[in-house]
Amino acid sequence: MTSRFISLEWKQFFRSSYWQKSIAIKILMFVLALQFIFIFLGLGFGLYPLLKEKFPDQDPLKIVNNFIFYWLLFDLMFRFFLQKLPVMSVKPLLTLPIKRKKIINFVLGKSALSFFNFLPLFAVIPFGIVLINKEYEVSSTLTWMLLMYIFILSNNFINFIIESKSEETELSFFPIILLTGGLFALNYFNIISFSSLLSGAIEAITAHPALILIPFIILAALLYINFNILKKKLYVDSSLRTKAKIVSSSDMSWTSRFGDMAPFLKLDMRMIWRNKRSKSTLYMVVIGLLYGLFFYPNPTYQKMIPMFIFVGIFITGIFMINFGQFIPAWDSAYYKLLMSQNIKYKKYLNSKFLLMSLSSVVLFVLSIPYVYFGWDILLIHFAAMVYNVGVNSHVLMFGGVFNRKRIDLSQRAAFNYQGTGAVQWIIGFPLLVFPVGIFYLPYKFYGFYAGIATLITLGAIGIAFHQKIMKWISGKYLAAKYETISAFDQKN
Repeated sequence: MTSRFISLEWKQFFRSSYWQKSIAIKILMFVLALQFIFIFLGLGFGLYPLLKEKFPDQDPLKIVNNFIFYWLLFDLMFRFFLQKLPVMSVKPLLTLPIKRKKIINFVLGKSALSFFNFLPLFAVIPFGIVLINKEYEVSSTLTWMLLMYIFILSNNFINFIIESKSEETELSFFPIILLTGGLFALNYFNIISFSSLLSGAIEAITAHPALILIPFIILAALLYINFNILKKKLYVDSSLRTKAKIVSSSDMSWTSRFGDMAPFLKLDMRMIWRNKRSKSTLYMVVIGLLYGLFFYPNPTYQKMIPMFIFVGIFITGIFMINFGQFIPAWDSAYYKLLMSQNIKYKKYLNSKFLLMSLSSVVLFVLSIPYVYFGWDILLIHFAAMVYNVGVNSHVLMFGGVFNRKRIDLSQRAAFNYQGTGAVQWIIGFPLLVFPVGIFYLPYKFYGFYAGIATLITLGAIGIAFHQKIMKWISGKYLAAKYETISAFDQKN
């Protein structure tokens, strides 16, 4: 039966309709995997001599053991955002005479063969070989290497337990942030020194290899918990049933003052509030508003005024950037329906522009307390807001012409790269880098206020010519209308 499952996985991989379309991404991922492998190999062979050179009076192995706690925390968070449980399309199998136990065992076994579980071995094994060459006891070193792999597999199954719990919360990444952040804080403030406790446990196990049975028992327990979690979900009715949700609604009557753009504005605001993926744009606003606290109080950046322009653009445009870079993909699920209605495309796009512009003005108002760090900071934020409304908003609207990737709004928001393509990466330069360069040239030759005036002037020009710019952009969208509809119809 296992060979049959492997055969099905192989056929699914090569026969899928999107395999050829994503082959470039697969090649890129393969190149990145090779790069990480070489990095880990270099780390494994070079770590011992590096630590011996920096800390000649200490045992490199003990130093490594003291940092294993932090490595496990980072590995757990990294897995949560990037590694998913490799569940097959089991719905067709549930009606066949196949024992659920076999399906679950295959899924869990496949997860153990993940690249995330093998990558650390490219550092662990070379480091162990170096230890043996340095005349460390062979049995203790082999026990240490085996223990590291047990830790890796344990993180693999802990990640899936956390993922199952995160599905029950609206903030899908909250459980992992709470767990890793809490453990790190307890260790950092010496309330509970997990790093010392784990280091002591590792040294005890390597000194008495029989104690490795304890980590094996913990790993078996985690495997058993995962088995039961999947077993409870592996039913036809539970896999097909969707959760009933109470949708709160409001008339949003205040939007009526915007005339014929009001229906589109309401549609966007309800879409943002009701879906996981789009709601992430609101959570990012909080992060964006606090972004300046990292730069403005830091004496290191006090003389790096152009860097403050970047911060100002980011703070006043965080919602604009996160929302605007996926226009019109936010509406990909019902884009064909929208295009079949008797609506003017310019009005549809103007509603997006209005939402982004209002967000930038609101964020500028909310960022006024940054005046505590100086009036120049407030002036930078004002110039950044005007530039965002007049220039960056139009850049984002134009970038949407080339968006061809569908977005599933119900999917988790954290580190979800669905819908992300080359457009999102390329557009970052005119959004964040160009304003810094535009400010820097007059600032270098004529001073701070000349740079600020340049940004405000460009923003004002963009606002003044908004109607003509949007007419041109609307023509581009209309020209690509049917190509966009066809692309959004493709489901991965």
